[in-house]
Amino acid sequence: MLETVDPRINIIDKRLAGVKRIIAVSGGKGGIGKSLTAAVLALTLSELGHRVGLLDLDLSAPSTHVILGIEGLYPEEDKGLVPPEIHGIEIMSIVYFSGDNPTPLRGIDISNAMLELLAVTRWGPLDFLIVDTPPGIGDATLDVIRWLKRAEFLVLTTSSKVALETVKKVIRMLRELNVPVIGVIENMRMGGSGLVRRELKEVPVLGEIGFDDKIEDSIGEVNKLLESDFAASIKEIVMRNPGFKLSSYHF
Repeated sequence: MLETVDPRINIIDKRLAGVKRIIAVSGGKGGIGKSLTAAVLALTLSELGHRVGLLDLDLSAPSTHVILGIEGLYPEEDKGLVPPEIHGIEIMSIVYFSGDNPTPLRGIDISNAMLELLAVTRWGPLDFLIVDTPPGIGDATLDVIRWLKRAEFLVLTTSSKVALETVKKVIRMLRELNVPVIGVIENMRMGGSGLVRRELKEVPVLGEIGFDDKIEDSIGEVNKLLESDFAASIKEIVMRNPGFKLSSYHF
């Protein structure tokens, strides 16, 4: 018996045909600033003159809309869903469908929702599509790798030993699957131990972001967010690393 192929899978590549580069922001654990990094990276690339999209695929805990202060904005229907544009970036998230209601998806339901979101979204011509991915190395992350075939991964960690052990597994999985890794960013750095660089010698550590105890006051206010020390660190990392140039960079 022939296996039935979900027709939505074949549509995804067509939906992404106008996207030059896909950068998936990943991390081993939640709470390490993955969504904040994805959102600020998208804003930074837009400020530098690129056409940028932001896709929130962390279906269990979407938060980029909160970080960017987005309310009352929805995609338009036109042979699919056209992401709305705000702050110079196109953005798509499950919250456009669920609102403030919880989305207690599990197992195959998460995969199905993710596949639907990827298949119906009509991105315009973009230089970069930044993807906020689910944390860890579970099925949802494997779905991202399987369906976003051109995705290059930017991995986030902290100097916590627990976070580092988890991120090592993420990197090992990506390398075993031959998925391009742009590099690692250390977030919430306190002090100068250099532990992350010592522990993650097999991949480039692109830079460190110091612990910013004022960043919470900037959440939801893009102007303040872009003036934060956090955003300044992201911009510095982007400007000095070739992994963020339009020409593809694979490690």
